[in-house]
Amino acid sequence: DIMKNEQFAPDFLKISPNNKIPAIVDHETGVSLMESGAILLYLAEKTGKLMPKGNDYWVAMQWLMMQMGSVGPMLGQANHFNHFNPDKSEYARKRYVTEAHRIYGVLEKRLGETSYLAGAEYSVADIATWPWLSRWEWHDVDLGDFPNITRWYLEIADRDAVQRGYGQPFEVGGIPRPVV
Repeated sequence: DIMKNEQFAPDFLKISPNNKIPAIVDHETGVSLMESGAILLYLAEKTGKLMPKGNDYWVAMQWLMMQMGSVGPMLGQANHFNHFNPDKSEYARKRYVTEAHRIYGVLEKRLGETSYLAGAEYSVADIATWPWLSRWEWHDVDLGDFPNITRWYLEIADRDAVQRGYGQPFEVGGIPRPVV
């Protein structure tokens, strides 16, 4: 429970030295991992699902890396400067909101070309990216300006596994749904 600072407990730090979630322990193999990208790649390889093969592997990988290097960090900063540090730095707020809109534009273009980020199939790239976009309002983004993202977002939001997992590790009030 990160609200109780349990991520600093010695037992958790053995799994996640960066003291952040997510982290997993695979009790079948004894493997423990931190960081969502590593966890998603591990689970995709273990199950043989959610990661394309051949050249499509690299397409999925590039969109997963975009999430790791751009979507997560930049939208996280937009969240912070819009909601947790208001009026402290208009420069920072404007910088990250502008970057959020740029990122949404890149994703909008991609999702106008294909059903999912990595192509025709749902993959780890979508799994990693979707939760960040579920906070579009926090990024000062009108999802109505991005019809391809909206289509993709709603399709993923309707998946049973996404609905079951959205309130983890604690309930947050349900999946936000844009007005379409």
